Amino acid sequence: MSERNEAGAGRPVLLRGGTVLPMEGARTVLEDTDVLVTGDRIAEVGPGLSAPDDALVIDATGGIVLPGMIDTHRHMWQTALRGYGADWTLTQYFVWFYLEHGKLFRPQDVHAGNVLAAIEALDAGVTTVVDWSHGLRTVEHADAAVDALRSVPGRYVLAYGNIQQPPAEWTAAPEFRDFVRRRITGDDLLGFQLAFDVLGDPAFPEKAAFEVARELGVPVSTHAGVWGATSDDGIKLMHEHGFMTPETIYVHAASLSADSYHRIAATGGSVSVSTESEQSAGQGYPPTWALRAHGIPVSLSMDTSVWWSGDLFSAMRATLGADRSREHLEAHAKGETVTHAGLRADQVVEWATRGGARALGRDDLGVVAPGKKADLVLVKNDRSPVSFPVLNPFGHVAFQAQRGDVHTVLVNGRVVKHEHELVGVDLAAARRQVEDTVAYLRAEMGEEAWRQGMNPDIPETKILDNPYTYTDYRSDATHRL
Repeated sequence: MSERNEAGAGRPVLLRGGTVLPMEGARTVLEDTDVLVTGDRIAEVGPGLSAPDDALVIDATGGIVLPGMIDTHRHMWQTALRGYGADWTLTQYFVWFYLEHGKLFRPQDVHAGNVLAAIEALDAGVTTVVDWSHGLRTVEHADAAVDALRSVPGRYVLAYGNIQQPPAEWTAAPEFRDFVRRRITGDDLLGFQLAFDVLGDPAFPEKAAFEVARELGVPVSTHAGVWGATSDDGIKLMHEHGFMTPETIYVHAASLSADSYHRIAATGGSVSVSTESEQSAGQGYPPTWALRAHGIPVSLSMDTSVWWSGDLFSAMRATLGADRSREHLEAHAKGETVTHAGLRADQVVEWATRGGARALGRDDLGVVAPGKKADLVLVKNDRSPVSFPVLNPFGHVAFQAQRGDVHTVLVNGRVVKHEHELVGVDLAAARRQVEDTVAYLRAEMGEEAWRQGMNPDIPETKILDNPYTYTDYRSDATHRL
């Protein structure tokens, strides 16, 4: 048996001599440090640790060890359509999934998307994913989603949703309650949330769904502050009825007023920011600049692979860029200059790791320390010229690294990626499932609708009138001479 095959076999693991980002204190960096894992926990962190006789020893020299990254909002079921909506706006997404074609997805299509999403998350060092699964129009779809998550060795939270029915209806269905009883058993590797949006109707029809969440003792994750869809009215309704809690995750929160941000801060909730999504689709400007001003905890997410990358390296990079761009823009509008960036690289690394753990109420995740869960990532790529020098480890993770630099990943003490290759994952089977889903959807929609959906009309662009009439500056200047 090769070392790679043995890696997932439950042996102790020693990551030897890496640069460790423990995420316990601000900007703490531990150089030339070992991390010993036994069982599902981190046993020791320090220099020169002794390795048990049966340990898998991994050379982390020149690499960076950090907690497993945590994505708090990913529509995993849509991953079979990777890149299909690259040129969509949010309006086109809503029309395609909510109104026209989302109802075509069979249970096996949800399964295919979830499997592929789970695999790509592990490959990128994302050890925990909140599956914001709003395509569960039947419990058969929900069973398929869970079966898929169980088949890939990561850590997941099923955020159960159904965009084809009002939340008060599907949460009241006996089959939904039966599903919860059967499938949500308190397994450490599978958490549970309810996923639905509050549309701002003064009658507050979502109230019954919140009451179900309270009865079940599970958090609610909701798309808040999405331009044209969810607004301050929804936040006000939640607050006035007592449904804003520290466990509530507000996704995007990109077009809210200061009053709504104050309500979120006062009730202890957190915001899942999907910067690539907010920049491109139109929910509103990525809100970290406002969240920081209101003291609201932040986690990061990638939203959906229908548009964007499935990794948090891209999310960290995009978030730093959007926040700093806004800071400069605001300053320039006042004739001022930003001389010191307010958002730092270590903060977005924290949001991608411990920030996600806090949002999920998991103080045993997101930290590299003895006694914590052994969800770990080693970023190391000796074949890449971008792997050295590592002068600022937080900056390296946020701006230089990418999924191809993920050398080793552990989830719950189990090695699931080693030497840049996934362990115990049948990628060929996942490909066959996805190809079946794509072929089915394409046939059901018809070729014209399929192509039109992927290629929305391009708006007409008017070139501004130019007061300068010459077309060749050099020729004109020569003539004058």
